[in-house]
Amino acid sequence: MYQALYRKYRSQTFEEMVGQEVVATTLRQAVSSGKISHAYLFSGPRGTGKTSAAKIFAKAMNCPNQKDGEPCNECYICKSITDGSLEDVIEIDAASNNGVDEIRDIRDKSTYAPSLAQHKVYIIDEVHMLSTGAFNALLKTLEEPTENVVFILATTELHKIPATILSRVQRFEFKAIQTDSIKNHLAHVLDKETVSYEDDALAMIARRAEGGMRDALSILDQALSLSTDATVTLATVEEITGSISLKALDQYVSAIIARNTQEALSQLQTIFTEGKSMNRFAVDLLIYLRDMLLAKSGSDKVRVSELFLENLNMDQEQIFAYIDTVNQGLREIKTSAQPKIYAEVMTIRLAESFVGDSNSVSPTLLTEVETLQNQVKALQEQLKTVKSNPMSLSQPQASKPTPTPKRGGYQVDRGKVNRILEEAVEHPTLARENLTRLQNAWSEVIEHLSGADRALLTGSQPVAANENHAILAFESRFNAEQTMKRDNLNIMFGNILSQAAGFSPEILAIAQEDWKEIRAEFSSNRGKKSEETAGLNTSSQTEETEATISDIPENFAFLADSIEIKED
Repeated sequence: MYQALYRKYRSQTFEEMVGQEVVATTLRQAVSSGKISHAYLFSGPRGTGKTSAAKIFAKAMNCPNQKDGEPCNECYICKSITDGSLEDVIEIDAASNNGVDEIRDIRDKSTYAPSLAQHKVYIIDEVHMLSTGAFNALLKTLEEPTENVVFILATTELHKIPATILSRVQRFEFKAIQTDSIKNHLAHVLDKETVSYEDDALAMIARRAEGGMRDALSILDQALSLSTDATVTLATVEEITGSISLKALDQYVSAIIARNTQEALSQLQTIFTEGKSMNRFAVDLLIYLRDMLLAKSGSDKVRVSELFLENLNMDQEQIFAYIDTVNQGLREIKTSAQPKIYAEVMTIRLAESFVGDSNSVSPTLLTEVETLQNQVKALQEQLKTVKSNPMSLSQPQASKPTPTPKRGGYQVDRGKVNRILEEAVEHPTLARENLTRLQNAWSEVIEHLSGADRALLTGSQPVAANENHAILAFESRFNAEQTMKRDNLNIMFGNILSQAAGFSPEILAIAQEDWKEIRAEFSSNRGKKSEETAGLNTSSQTEETEATISDIPENFAFLADSIEIKED
């Protein structure tokens, strides 16, 4: 029976693990020194070797012939663990065994001593799928571990693991494997299989795998099935992955550079007729432009076609402009029910977007610039008249009120923000402690989030907090709005902050400008209340208040009325 490549070439020793040298070295040294903990957590993207590392680790700690932390893979123990028949090493899929009863069964059976191996090992894959009750049952087992029992938990979504579990395990982060490492390993596999290949084909497979070795080997397996002459070619890989051919991208970009809109649209139609996804086309176009930038900056040219080299004559600033346009088009293509239409619009924008050349500027833009220049000249003439006749300023002229610019649809809950500020004024010491804890833990919070969530929180910072709520100020109003729309973010924050800061407040996102406005309004209202209570606010009181405020950090200005500064 045929065995899939990702199973046939699965790593069997720490040395064979690709792209995870730090993890492999640490586990190998733990075995060789005999310092084996009772629980481990392997987290990272799919296909990066978490389960393989768990099996290798189980073999190494139980192998009677292990040398320098590596299993021999020849003894009965190693062979039984490899084929999954050793009863002392139990592998469980939490996706289908996620109930309390299954975990209780594990807890009860873990009290029995191992029959053949030195350690009884439980490998729980996709552990984030466990229910809340199952996590609680597992927690009890981790709190009171049985001797010679080792738990190895694996997950692709670390943020879903409760903080109580994270604090009781040794954590190992598996990183996405580098493209070059994947490509070299695929070449090694094909050499063993005595199959010829094209370097460009392996490079494309490595890029499409997006850091996962299992995905790369699966794509390679498909390519071998489609090949008829025992050769992996670029054309075959493009067909398997749905990628746009390099030749088609060369011709498309060449037409764009020549400002030949009709030819570019014709190339796009050809790509569409071949059944290619417009989303994939935009992504491949971004990668193509990235490769052009790398080549122009002195890196090794990843593409060597004649048209690609001709396209490199384009100015670097123009490439940046292309990337911005394609990035905008990609967002529209992803969310549209008619992706081809938006791909065509993007193509027209690309063919007409040129920088640095006055002859290539659109007539509409030139007209707008000319209008602005005329307005500036008129204002300069009026300024000269005012300087020559200053009395003209004394005649007031009726002017229309300046309309207040309308903001976006997102409206912050000002009442909730004011209540948080009011509580901070009433308990300034507690408010300051909460904010300090949150600010100190913020970098760790950002680090634990995934790529999309991390990008969303770029430019945010904690500005006020109590036990139940935390205010985040965003440079971008859009990011603040999107953060409040993501229901799952508060759950993630709760898990991460509970461990990092010791409390888990609910997040309230707000734009920086709104925060400054609300804070100023709050301070002003409190000032008015103080005046009404005291009767009059003398100048000496005002000067004393201003001196006090100047010594208070900006983020705590709203506490000025409740803070007393004393000199030593």
